[in-house]
Amino acid sequence: MVEARGLRRSYDQDAVQALRGVSFSIARGEFVSIMGPSGSGKSTLLRLIGALDDEFEGTLNIDGVDLRKLKDPEGFRSKVIGFVFQSFHLLPTLTALENVQMPMFESTRSGPQRRARAESLLEAMGLKSRMHHLPSKLSGGERQRVAIARSLANEPSFLLADEPTGNLDSKSAQMILEVLDEVHEKRNMTILMVTHDPMVAARAQRSLRMLDGEIVEEVLHRKPAD
Repeated sequence: MVEARGLRRSYDQDAVQALRGVSFSIARGEFVSIMGPSGSGKSTLLRLIGALDDEFEGTLNIDGVDLRKLKDPEGFRSKVIGFVFQSFHLLPTLTALENVQMPMFESTRSGPQRRARAESLLEAMGLKSRMHHLPSKLSGGERQRVAIARSLANEPSFLLADEPTGNLDSKSAQMILEVLDEVHEKRNMTILMVTHDPMVAARAQRSLRMLDGEIVEEVLHRKPAD
């Protein structure tokens, strides 16, 4: 799913070396976490993998596509990658059901098809009774579950989660990790999760620890299922 070789990214005319020759791979259907302190290069790496930044050196292939040669990054993201953010990024004037439908407006689904899929995803997230609520009427954990449902709307093959538990209390964080586990196992979803929390990172099958723009350690938490 992901093949990265010698990734380098600098800012301010090379004064800041955010990535210093990062290489790794992620198999299809694998759940991997990237852990490291602030300034370690996690966010920069996530932007490259999410096709949000093409100013880098090295090679990066996602789902067989060379991101250096990508002509339509937005189209690629909408079809291949689902994003889950720390701050949810839900539109405050739309209900949970309407928020989940938003990515599907770029698809060929009809209005009834968009609604039906959004309802199905929210029900799978345990939010059947909350789908007509605005984000302001939802708890932090509920908002993040809406965000996960939204990330799955276009049936991506790859899920990027950026500090998905960062704004949540411990109980809500545990619930979100269980949701991600379920998405991974039931949908055979490839997941890359960025976190600064070792306990959260350990929920993945494998962790890559970053420091000063480099991967300095790889830890296997559990073997992939046969």
